[in-house]
Amino acid sequence: MTTCSSSRGKQGILLIAGILMIATTLRVTFTGAAPLLDAIRAQYGLTTAQTGMLTTLPLLAFALISPLAAGVARRIGMERSLFAALVLICLGIAIRSLPSPVLLFMGTAVIGCGIALGNVLLPGMLKRDFPGHVAKLTGAYSLTMGASAALGSAAVVPIAQSGAGWQGALLALMVFPLLALVLWLPRLRHGAPAPLSNAGALHSRVIWRSALAWQVTLFLGINSLIYYIVIGWLPSILISHGFSEAQAGSLHGALQLATAAPGLLVPLVLHRLKDQRGIAALVALMCAVGSLGLWLASEHAVLWTLIFGFGSGATMILGLTFIGLRASSAHQAAALSGMAQSVGYLLAACGPPLMGKIHDASGSWHIPLLACGVLSVVMAVFGAYAGRDREMVAK
Repeated sequence: MTTCSSSRGKQGILLIAGILMIATTLRVTFTGAAPLLDAIRAQYGLTTAQTGMLTTLPLLAFALISPLAAGVARRIGMERSLFAALVLICLGIAIRSLPSPVLLFMGTAVIGCGIALGNVLLPGMLKRDFPGHVAKLTGAYSLTMGASAALGSAAVVPIAQSGAGWQGALLALMVFPLLALVLWLPRLRHGAPAPLSNAGALHSRVIWRSALAWQVTLFLGINSLIYYIVIGWLPSILISHGFSEAQAGSLHGALQLATAAPGLLVPLVLHRLKDQRGIAALVALMCAVGSLGLWLASEHAVLWTLIFGFGSGATMILGLTFIGLRASSAHQAAALSGMAQSVGYLLAACGPPLMGKIHDASGSWHIPLLACGVLSVVMAVFGAYAGRDREMVAK
């Protein structure tokens, strides 16, 4: 009995380690390219619009692939699906690093497909294997994801300047999915992969007609929209207010670290609450305060950036936690995750270019920042509904 318990404990620890290592790949392989965009544009002679596609392509891939992820997992199992996601990310990194502008875009799209699978399936796996610890583990993998993204963004420029070039720097990011593959291999060797329930396949059909599903989806989706607007344009916003490029770059890094910080705090608070309505509205309103602060009092940009980053990171953790808490099964969690992330990333793909055009037409960032503030208030309303203590019921 003791031996069996010890064995299950070790397997549980290895599973958590594997999940956290997969989480490290879900942002760094995407955002790690941002500090190198100027070098990429200069080498290939890309226009601003073409360079922007390197940011938009993964978001479009997220939107298109996310609804398919639950079906893939139902057919081949969650373990094999996550393994395939890691293989796709590695393949995309390799293709992206080859000396060809066409392969640069192709590899970026392949990376987006792999990340989409991982983004959708991890909440479902937490619901299946750790139903009593969804909030804590969601916070842990969100923290891991944010910390690895900050590490990658800080490391790629020195690696490129050391003689490796931007291709070598982007190739170096493969260390994250390779380590995840090594940790995930035991999940493939020990028994057959556990597929999601067939009954859950029927539940997923009504997800798109569920009011609660739409409340969770729009809470997460609006957060994705405003996060990618701010993270995409923050350096330009700060420079327009008189900050140097170095200062703007430092605050851009601080924003990513601030989004990771709630992973330490939010799970500690959630288990003490009967429901999550209040905290969901609060952290969404922090995004409104940060956005409007950047517009109205830009001299305190450090404060507003940290407030926005913390609020956005906490909103993401809550939204991902809602997927597990509001779903009645692991399959329903994966289907809801696919719905929420598909809608969210479709909004996110449209947001930055639209706000860029508004800036070009108006000549300032006032309207985009005001829009982010208003959207954050709307997000708070959806958070108050999504935070109610209830589950979706399959019909």
